[in-house]
Order: sequence, then structure tokens, then C-alpha cells
Amino acid sequence: MRILSAAAVIVLLTGPAYAQTPNVNLMPEIASKTPEEKEAEAARDKAYKESLKKIPDAKASTDPWGSVRSVDAPKTSAPAKPRTKTGSTAN
Repeated sequence: MRILSAAAVIVLLTGPAYAQTPNVNLMPEIASKTPEEKEAEAARDKAYKESLKKIPDAKASTDPWGSVRSVDAPKTSAPAKPRTKTGSTAN
């Protein structure tokens, strides 16, 4: 019985380890790219990189609340007084 439970534990522990192994292509001739596909991919990459160069840099702040906030840093407030019971009145 111990041997059977030990074998079950080993099988359960090897499942996640097997899932982490890299994908190994056992049939590379099926998934390989043709020279035309490689050229098309290179052209796509080149066009993508050129389009990234055309995006302008952001020079202005994108803070929508920037005009609402004060320029000075917020001052720390005084320590809060301990609160009393909410229902009591001080007379």
C-alpha cells in the first residue's frame, strides 16, 4: 500500500514539472517558415519600427488635475485630537 501511495505522489508531483518544460518541436519541417514568410516578417518588423519612430514624444504634462492642485506641497496637518463618544455633549 505504501508503494502505491508513493507512486501516486510521484505521479502527482511530476505533472506540474512536466508542464514547465519548454515546448519541443518534434517535427520542425512542418512548422518552419518559408523564405517568403521570413521576408514578409522582416518587412513587417521594419515597418513597425519605422512607425514607432513617427510617434511624437509627450512634452506636456498629461495631468488633468494639474491646474486644480496648488503648486506648493501640501502642509502636514496638526495631530488629530482624540475623539470622544459621538452621542455625548460637553456642557
